[in-house]
Amino acid sequence: MISRILAVLVAIALLALPAPALSRSEQPVSGFIDAHSHLMSYEAFGGKLLCGKPFDPGGIARALVDCLDHFPNGEAAWFENFTRTGQPTGTHDPVGWPTFRSWPAHDSLTHQQAYYTWIERAWRGGLRIMVNDLVANRQLCEIYPLKTNPCDEMGSIRLEARRTFEMQDYIDQQSGGPGQGWFRVVKSPAEARSVIASGKLAVVLGIETSEPFGCRQTLGIPHCTKAQIDRGLDEMYELGVRSMFVCHKYDNALCGVRFDSGTQGAIVNLGNFLSSGRFWQTEACTGPQRDNTISPAVLPPELARWLPPGVSLPVYPPGPHCNRRGLTSLGEHMVKGMMSRGMLIEVDHMSVKAADRTLTLLEQAGYAGVISSHSWTDALNYQRIYRLGGMVTSYGHGAEGFANAWRETKPLRDAAGRPGFGYGLDANGLGKLPAPRAGSAVAYPFHSHDGSVSFDRHSTGQRTWDYNVDGVANYGLVPDWIEDIRSLAGDAFVRDMAQGAEAYLRTWETAETVER
Repeated sequence: MISRILAVLVAIALLALPAPALSRSEQPVSGFIDAHSHLMSYEAFGGKLLCGKPFDPGGIARALVDCLDHFPNGEAAWFENFTRTGQPTGTHDPVGWPTFRSWPAHDSLTHQQAYYTWIERAWRGGLRIMVNDLVANRQLCEIYPLKTNPCDEMGSIRLEARRTFEMQDYIDQQSGGPGQGWFRVVKSPAEARSVIASGKLAVVLGIETSEPFGCRQTLGIPHCTKAQIDRGLDEMYELGVRSMFVCHKYDNALCGVRFDSGTQGAIVNLGNFLSSGRFWQTEACTGPQRDNTISPAVLPPELARWLPPGVSLPVYPPGPHCNRRGLTSLGEHMVKGMMSRGMLIEVDHMSVKAADRTLTLLEQAGYAGVISSHSWTDALNYQRIYRLGGMVTSYGHGAEGFANAWRETKPLRDAAGRPGFGYGLDANGLGKLPAPRAGSAVAYPFHSHDGSVSFDRHSTGQRTWDYNVDGVANYGLVPDWIEDIRSLAGDAFVRDMAQGAEAYLRTWETAETVER
């Protein structure tokens, strides 16, 4: 009894002591987070689908050029035309640098959106953490007729990681030598804090791919083993990857996916068939959560020819739709393997059944390292994510849509004591960037959120973009977009956004320190 009393007295005495001062590297950081973009996706999908690079050793004139098949007027660029207008026909001026008449543009999905000087403008405007998701999709690579790179997904991931470090070295060269550049790949939250404290951008490597470690499945039969997953996680961790999706777009050997809708859904469903031997299979939703509704759509002729004779897209009953597939035993093994390594687990793109099981595993382990980075999970999961100590960042919607996403999620953050919001712009991810807002009136020049930088209209080469007219035509216009959202949502919005980088680091730190 005496020993217990002494223990209590010691504990009270310790609580009465002042908290130790944080070191400079541990001070809370202030700034924005992009938790989901794809800087090196030009090397993915065979290396010929996306045009232009975020950097080139030969300079901007070699980096920002269109794909050869887009010349002379864009007529042959059927994928660009289809993703931009819904029709395979169309034209555009293929010349990039120095005129940029047609691209980059907020709705042009096959042209480079994140040249390094454009990212630099966003960094100067307050961006402090960027998650560079290394991306691949074997089926899209095989479907697209032009390619210079193999379609092996993990090979693409390794190549994109190498290009990221090469870009870091290139920026160093422009900044005075090794270690001097503003772009720094980090492998721990402590390293990220140190980088941000020195006034630079912390870049985290993530992975968003459909067949991680070769884990596809054919008619339900997996193509990978637990040992294969373990080796893959070890290799990626050694490479510097700290965040990862378990599945993406297609049902794989690990989990079922959250559906896409509309024409894009039809294209992805075709990919699911070619990848797994089956179209998506639905079942009646048993609760309030549901996957995205699969709506009737017609494949473009260039893709319809991939259907075997006599096979057509299935017709689904009216929604709501839920994927039959959840998290498999191999998927559970991967989730536990990521937890054991202190990695951040992405629940976006998981079916509601898979996400529910994943969150249950994390809750049982008390594991905070979970994130929804670009609005691709059921919103009813947000409360569970925040309670775990995880983070939610919204897809880069237009200003009004993003302001609404911030307002809708703020009560959950307040209740959980988890301030800090962010965006997942999905730049170079075959998704549109924020469009210009009718009635927007961003007044140039304007100041960054902390007043340290003044921004006039963004220029590169002979082109000057005005956010009020062009929206986020490239990554450099993100500060203008945030200024427009501030005009709608007020200074409270900017304060919450400026806590985003700190919120991400706290989630990451907690994941690293949980006993497993």
